[in-house]
Amino acid sequence: MKTIEQIETTTDLTRKGTCVEFFSAYQDLDIDRMVGLFTADATIDFKPLGENGKGKINELGRGLWSALIDAFPDLDNTIDTFDVAGDKVTCYVTIFGTQTKEFAGIPSKGLRFESDHIFVFEFNEDDKATSLSIDWNHASFAQQLGVE
Repeated sequence: MKTIEQIETTTDLTRKGTCVEFFSAYQDLDIDRMVGLFTADATIDFKPLGENGKGKINELGRGLWSALIDAFPDLDNTIDTFDVAGDKVTCYVTIFGTQTKEFAGIPSKGLRFESDHIFVFEFNEDDKATSLSIDWNHASFAQQLGVE
């Protein structure tokens, strides 16, 4: 029989593993694998986009990531650190890439961005990811791409 400490450790490791798999899929530009790590009704909140950034992972998340990958074909990420607290795993990640097409009204000038992001994954009692919120400095992102 496992102790409470072992169960918590196993849960934390399982949840961290899901997050690592998400960023691995992100690096592979594999949206199906990214989305497949969440429950069917999982939600997403792209914080800087306000109400327009809230929706279902399989709809809004898939659409935004598809557009991002199309505009930044060398899109990549590096996980800097993790914090685990209860049912949440917070990942501090650097996202970077070179713009080759228009994205979200920003015309391509062939510029590269590098942006710190905070991803907060929430999990249910079965260790399945049920929601994701993402925050970043959108003004810095736009400025790096030549928006004045």
